[in-house]
Amino acid sequence: MACSVSAQTFVAISDVHPNLAHPSIIGVVIGKTDAKGFPDRKNIGSERYTFGFTIRDSPSYFINVHSWGREDYIKSLSESFRVGDCVIIENPLVQTKEAEKEEKFNPTTPSCYKLLLSENHSVVKICSRYEVDTKLLSLLNLPVKDPQDFYSLGDIVANGQSLEGRIINVLAAVKSVSEPKYFTTSDRRKGHRCEVRLYDETESSFAMTCWDNESIQLVQSWIPRETVIFASDIRINFDKFRNCMVATVISKSIITTNPDTPEANTLLSFIRESAEMLDLDDEMGDQFRDSVNVQTIVDVYTVEQLKIKALQNEGKSEPFYGVIFAFISTLNIDNETSKIIRNRCSKCHYVVNERTNTCSFCSSMLPSSDAIPVFASFDLLVDLTDHTGTLQSCFLSDTVAEEALGYTVIISTSSRTGLRVSLLSCKLADPVEATQNLPGKGEELPCLASKQLEGV
Repeated sequence: MACSVSAQTFVAISDVHPNLAHPSIIGVVIGKTDAKGFPDRKNIGSERYTFGFTIRDSPSYFINVHSWGREDYIKSLSESFRVGDCVIIENPLVQTKEAEKEEKFNPTTPSCYKLLLSENHSVVKICSRYEVDTKLLSLLNLPVKDPQDFYSLGDIVANGQSLEGRIINVLAAVKSVSEPKYFTTSDRRKGHRCEVRLYDETESSFAMTCWDNESIQLVQSWIPRETVIFASDIRINFDKFRNCMVATVISKSIITTNPDTPEANTLLSFIRESAEMLDLDDEMGDQFRDSVNVQTIVDVYTVEQLKIKALQNEGKSEPFYGVIFAFISTLNIDNETSKIIRNRCSKCHYVVNERTNTCSFCSSMLPSSDAIPVFASFDLLVDLTDHTGTLQSCFLSDTVAEEALGYTVIISTSSRTGLRVSLLSCKLADPVEATQNLPGKGEELPCLASKQLEGV
């Protein structure tokens, strides 16, 4: 339902109390949970539905709102607005909250009360941003916790499993956002998840997982390498499969996008200054290489088939994997030395800025008396060619370079075509296997088999 802001008088959240008659409250939605169903104890065999959200009307005050009712009502109301929208709540029931019990699963709020919405008595109106005071909208950029009260990603990694199960705050930049993954559990419940890779001055890549629809929709709006977040009350756990610490967005979490704080502005300056220097191959490796078992990659493609599939996947951040039987048709080692050999910081493996002699990621001053050592790495691209065409500017990973050339190779150049290919394995192909996969072509010349990681 639309609203007219100018025609109403609103009660401030700080003044809310149970004796108010027919209050109207305006605020921006800073957190929201999915609608869920529960067995109705009064009507056996039926379900009641519920969802909750948090609204804010000042830097100091915000409050939790809960609604229970029929499935149609709850789902319709929940789908009518998102985090970041401005809403007016008319005639809610104001109740004293049981802080210790309720804030175990809901955001911690400064208000002593909570709002309950009734289908028969309460109304929620969605406001146009053009009608809302800019001071109200600016609240979306203020963290709900002390902006200095957060862990750096390096702190989390350093503390390790001592943080297992802890609820903490994190300030970080967004490195990448994956496509949502959908699944069905063993008891036939449908679910979904989305992984966000974070980074800051202390850690180059850290995983944060979202399991609910609301947070998944929120993270899809983030622009990698341009967005900073302050994540309040996220859970930290040790992932046994990955053997590392990871973060999870929970029902208590409130995430502030591009917070307006000195700490966030410092981090934003860092990611902008380092954006051009950050190594894309490191990014691909962080997300995929370590988790990919090359032996499980069995789909065989020609160059032409890869290009067609890449066009079909255009706009998707997820890679696809395959085997290609091809020649290395270009390996340019006659270029200027500065273009094929680059110095990298031994501490974080990022490119050293040749002009300032600083590490582009950890900003360590290298020429000082106790300089952090650097190492030279190749910056090579190769072209792969088969009977259907050529894949230009393919990336060699460090492990592939060690196997094929005897050196570590880290690539930082991006392909102009929008087609990005990283080789995960590169070795001489069995002529018989090549013949079977490329009829009439495999016996012409010996060729290399490349298992590759491809993205658009």
